[in-house]
Amino acid sequence: MLIPQDLFYSKTHEWVSLDGDVATVGISDFAQSQLSDLTFVELPDVGTDFSVGDEAAVVESVKAAADVYAPVSGEVVAVNADLEESPELINQDPYGKGWLFKIRISEESELDAMLDADSYEDLCPGA
Repeated sequence: MLIPQDLFYSKTHEWVSLDGDVATVGISDFAQSQLSDLTFVELPDVGTDFSVGDEAAVVESVKAAADVYAPVSGEVVAVNADLEESPELINQDPYGKGWLFKIRISEESELDAMLDADSYEDLCPGA
């Protein structure tokens, strides 16, 4: 299981990559492997405001549907439209081409509550 060291992680298996005040959000390799083959992704609308912990997206697989929660508060500034036609990108490249949305962070201090790679690995059974 891949857990990049340079990302932030939530206890609900979202990851965050920072570029200034914009966070790219996706689900972890552990999460996509638990869901199995993804078949559908429902992304938020650009311009939507979320508070940390809000339901922001949905991923569906042959096994189950799962909510994706906003790991930080802010406004959605971009979504990965490629996932509409190819949700399997999340399975193939969860930390690259399988990103879900980008959010302009309104409360940078919320990152302090997120996990580093080592702490996230401790959270994942069998990691």
